[in-house]
Amino acid sequence: MKQLILIPILASCLLSVFFAITPEFKCEDVPYDAGQALALTWKVPSDSSFVVIQKADSLGVFNEIHAAIGSSGSYTDTELSPQQEYRYRLIATTGSDSLSLDSSGKPVEQWFYLGKLSFLILLVIICAAILLYINMARRGKELFIRRISGLDSMEEAVGRATEKGKPILFVPGISDLDDIQTIAALTILSHLAAKSAEYNTDLIVPCRYSMVLSAAREVVKAAYLTAGKPDAYKEKNIFYLTDDQFGYVAGIDGIMVREQPAANFFLGSFYAESLILAETGFSTGAIQTSGTAQAHQLPFFVVSCDYTLIGEELFAASAYLSKDPQQLGSLKGHDFGKLLIILLILIGIVMEIAGQHWFKGWFSGEVF
Repeated sequence: MKQLILIPILASCLLSVFFAITPEFKCEDVPYDAGQALALTWKVPSDSSFVVIQKADSLGVFNEIHAAIGSSGSYTDTELSPQQEYRYRLIATTGSDSLSLDSSGKPVEQWFYLGKLSFLILLVIICAAILLYINMARRGKELFIRRISGLDSMEEAVGRATEKGKPILFVPGISDLDDIQTIAALTILSHLAAKSAEYNTDLIVPCRYSMVLSAAREVVKAAYLTAGKPDAYKEKNIFYLTDDQFGYVAGIDGIMVREQPAANFFLGSFYAESLILAETGFSTGAIQTSGTAQAHQLPFFVVSCDYTLIGEELFAASAYLSKDPQQLGSLKGHDFGKLLIILLILIGIVMEIAGQHWFKGWFSGEVF
């Protein structure tokens, strides 16, 4: 009889041992991230356990980073350095009993960061829009571009210089060829050189850097060849002054005072010298057209020049002047992208006011 009573007791003991929770503490790399996070998970025997997660610093001293109550849980340690090993310790306390487990892990930067998925989708949409507009332009569809007065006045400025028998001065900024503003300025120089070749008007281009000098000479020479007047090209009119910022400006001011050009073009990257150049040109009575993407220099150009290309108008000039389908399509595609981003910002503001934070979270990667 006693043996029959002991059987269920023994069976229950065996079952409790079989189904007992094995304490575990894991440290794993978070998938599809930038290699800056580790996921910590744990399981301890009792639901009433007080769990403390500690992290070792550079000296090996463990400091508390998280605390929780329960038999299981998870915690993500963020803002870590990729490929660096981190050590963690779990201390679980239940009444008078305590349990300590150690683990370590190394965050790895993934080839695909899921938190940036929204930006990839936006990039694909904008690229598709650019290709669509380029295709439309090549098929002959008329794409509207807002009128830019500063570029429309180019022919007027060249005509005035021709009537007076005076040269045209073109300053391609003070930056080197690695600045996109300089590239945009040289693109406009190509169209201006073609006009000056057509009207047999001298074009003066002082340069600050040797690379800009070489590029400017090639651009102007190609424009004269295209206009069918290669003999009218004067290489000596495109010359190097100095690398010094204010020495370069002083040299240009001297050219304006001596040569008295009828039209001045200041296009490219400008800094403290913008007002010096524009004021000197204004005092000579020349028609002045300026343009830069340096927002803090635009006010000086606006008050002292007849026409000013503001910000992105400088970069849109090439498409505006050439009417090339590829450049027009690219310009319209970028405009579509700006409109899309503005629309998303407005939607985000409305969603945040309405208390719907998932929209912002989708773009910040919090929902992944």
